[in-house]
Amino acid sequence: MSTVEKVTINMSVVDLGKIDLLVEEGFYSNRTDFMRTAIRNHLDKHEENVQKTVAKRNFVIGVLRYERSDLEKQKELGATLSVSVVGLFSLADDVTPELARETISSVTVVGVFRANSAVKKALSDRT
Repeated sequence: MSTVEKVTINMSVVDLGKIDLLVEEGFYSNRTDFMRTAIRNHLDKHEENVQKTVAKRNFVIGVLRYERSDLEKQKELGATLSVSVVGLFSLADDVTPELARETISSVTVVGVFRANSAVKKALSDRT
C-alpha cells in the first residue's frame, strides 16, 4: 500500500523558470526536490497550528487501516468507530459495505480515504 500521493500544481512560467535556475545552479537536484523542500519548510513553519488543531479536533495523524477482522471484532463488541484522521484512512478490500455501515459511525479524513467504491458509497452519509 503506497502512502505517497501524486500532486499536480499550476504555476507561472516565471516561477517555474526560477525553480529551474536554482536546479541548474545545484541548489536542488530537480524540480521535485525543490517542491518537497518548500512544502516541508512551510509545514514546519505551521507545525504548532497543526498540532493545536489536531488536539482540538481529536485527530490521529498518520496512516490508519482497518482489516475486515478488526471491524468484525468491533461488531462482536457492539461498538462503533468514529474515525478522524489527518493522512491516510484505508479499509481492506474485503470489507463489505454492510460491515462498514454497522461498525463505522463517522469518518473525517483530511488527506486520503481509500476503500472500494461500494464501501465509500455506503459511508457517504457519514463523511
